[in-house]
Formats: sequence, C-alpha cells, structure tokens
Amino acid sequence: MSSETDTATDAPTDTEYSRPFRETVELVGVAAAGVLAFCMLAFIALDWLRGAPGALGVAGEIAFEQILIYGSWIDFYLGTDVFSYPSILRAVATGTLVGIVAPLVGTYLVHRQMALIGETLAHTAFAGVAVGVLVVAILGGTQAPIVEAVGSRGTLLLVALIVSAAGALGLQWLSDHTSTYGDVPIAIVLTGSFAVGTLLISWSRDFVAIAIDIEDFLFGNLAIVTATGARLVAILSVFVVALTVVHYKQFLFITFDERAARVARLNVDRYNALLVVMTAVVVVGAMQILGVILVAGLLVIPVAAASQVADSFRETLYLSVLVGQLSVLGGLAFAIWQSLPPGGSIIVIAIGFYLLAILFSGRDSGAISVH
Repeated sequence: MSSETDTATDAPTDTEYSRPFRETVELVGVAAAGVLAFCMLAFIALDWLRGAPGALGVAGEIAFEQILIYGSWIDFYLGTDVFSYPSILRAVATGTLVGIVAPLVGTYLVHRQMALIGETLAHTAFAGVAVGVLVVAILGGTQAPIVEAVGSRGTLLLVALIVSAAGALGLQWLSDHTSTYGDVPIAIVLTGSFAVGTLLISWSRDFVAIAIDIEDFLFGNLAIVTATGARLVAILSVFVVALTVVHYKQFLFITFDERAARVARLNVDRYNALLVVMTAVVVVGAMQILGVILVAGLLVIPVAAASQVADSFRETLYLSVLVGQLSVLGGLAFAIWQSLPPGGSIIVIAIGFYLLAILFSGRDSGAISVH
C-alpha cells in the first residue's frame, strides 16, 4: 500500500505537464511581439531614410514606395483601406511600440504601488505641450529653423518630453523631501500640471498661430502621429527596453525590498529617478495614441490582467507585454474600422482581457503574484 501511495505522490500532475507548454507559448508570444516590434522599427527607420541625401535617400524612397504597394495589395485582399496610407502605418508602428514599453515599465510601477505615477506624468506632459506652444511662438512660429526641421507637433512632443522628465524628477524629489503621505505629492503634481497646461493653452490662443485641438491630446488621435513623433517613439522605445534589460536585477531588487537594497549599498534614489524618467518617456510616446486621460490605463491594466494568472514576476512581465500588444493592435483595428478614438478602444479591449483573466484565473483579487 505504501509503495502505491508513494508512486501516486511522485506522479506528475496535470499542472506540471501543462507548465512547460504554457511557458513555451508565452515565449513564442513574446518572440512574436519582438519580431513585430523590430519590423515596426525598420519601417520607421526606412521612413526616416527617405530624407537622406543622395543615393541613400533614393533607395529609401524606392523601398518605402514598395511597402505602400504591398499595403495596397493587402487592402485589396482584405477589403480594407488602411495599409496603403503612410500616416496610418506610422500610427500602427507607434502603437505597437507603445504596447510593449508601457506594460514593461508598468509592471514595476504596479508592484511598487505607484500606478498613479503614469496618470500624473501624463498631465505633466500635457503641461509640456502647452509650454511647447509658447516655445514655438518665442522661436518665431513655424518658420523658425528648429521648428521647421522637426515640425510644429514634433517640437511640442520634444518640449513635452523635457517637461515631463523634469516633472518626474520633481515628483521624486517631493516624495523624498516631504513628510506627508506618499500619494499627496502625486495629487499635487497631477492637478497642478493639468491646471498649468489649461491656463497656458487658453492664454496663448490669442497670439500663437498653431492650431491645437485639445481633444486630440486628451483622448488620442491617429492623425497627430507625425513622422517625427513616430521616430521619437522608436528612439525612446529602444532606450527604455535597453535600460530595462541592463538594470533588470536592480529594478527588481528595489521593487520588492527597497530597504534591503539600501543595506546592500545599491543607489536606490538613482534607480527610482531612472524609473520615473522612463515612465515619463513612455507617457509622452503613448500620449499621441491614447491621450492624456487614458494613457495610465496601458501602464496598469495589462499588468493587472497578467498578475491574475502569472506565477512569477518574470511571467507577469511577459504576459503584460502580450496583453498590451494585443490590446493596442485590437484597439487600433477597431478604432480604424469604426472611426472611433483609438485611446478608448485600446483601453476597453485591455479591460476585456483583465476581466477574462479574472474569470479564468480562480485567484482572489488581492492574491497578485509578486514573487
């Protein structure tokens, strides 16, 4: 009897059999997301190459036109009218990259209970757009050399990036140097930056000749994704992924045991500042697609969905990227099909994945895996 019991105990369970398959599927999904991201980066680089002088620019133009021809054939067979337009392809490329880097950074934020940081920095970026309007006016309008080189909307994004990064560092400083509860500096920066943005935009309308549609930046719009904006997101995405890979262990350490990290003489303040700056970078890129109001959703919801089914932090990271990618691609497809704002479509689909994760996980809402 005892040997039969031992044999039954030692026999692999269904869960043990299914785990290698599950891990394989996850790795294949992450690899597919990586390949898609690489293709999007190549497309943006090719779009950039068109402006190069000489034979290089000619070759880039020919290759880019070939892509549009392939896109028109795809439209023909699918009965769509999407893939032959450079502006929509840039928006899809931008959304694809954002769908990877937002959950990547968001995984650390959620597990550090800093989910509202993304919302705060989005409002800071909105103030940056308002400051950018004034910068364009001070430089001499759209005919200024700098503005003419990157475009008016590109200038707005660059200024928004600087202001958002400065706001992130300022928020970190406030959190370290105030004795109030942790979320008080967040609330102050969130409301204050949005107030400054609305005041500046309202004040500058009388003497700035740039047409700014506030709704585009609040809710997102595919039309505001310019070639410069797509290039900026591509560069920032590579920057964020590289930093995450290089400093993965350090970010993991400060996420789950900041006190032990300090005892181990890790420069916690430096990595905290780096994390919030990376968040600011992601927010500025995602703001074009999702808008200020909804950008925090892509930082949080895919991670929340992944946490319902994942058994480790690394698995949460992988699954959140997959959920983010599927949410963005599905949301963009639905938005283009129904002529709806992309931000709302992406977030609704992400919430759908979150609800499915809850239904199929069987895990209590508070039992999020952080190990």
